[in-house]
Amino acid sequence: MLSIPPIPLAIAFGLALLVLLPARRLHLAGISGRWIGVYALFVWALAFLVAVRPLLLRFAIPILLIAYIAPFVVAPGRITRAIERTRRGDRGDPPKPPMKNVTPPDEPLKP
Repeated sequence: MLSIPPIPLAIAFGLALLVLLPARRLHLAGISGRWIGVYALFVWALAFLVAVRPLLLRFAIPILLIAYIAPFVVAPGRITRAIERTRRGDRGDPPKPPMKNVTPPDEPLKP
């Protein structure tokens, strides 16, 4: 029978709860569920590897720290624009026409 030791299991669940905080922030920013899932899986796997087998600490800690803190620091609109930019690609779409001015003109002053 497969038996998982309780310490790594507790670490895995604790890290999963910690990863949900920035994932929620990304959800509120309007990011698709697939991107949030990829982000959460990446951060969880990297944090779990650092917690269980601290081999590449000098490499993994900065990446993990930036990936965890970025959703709290970066404005939600910037995250959405960055993902939409990758989704759109460079298709060479023509620029949108300028916005039409619908403000009524000021009436001339009467002396």
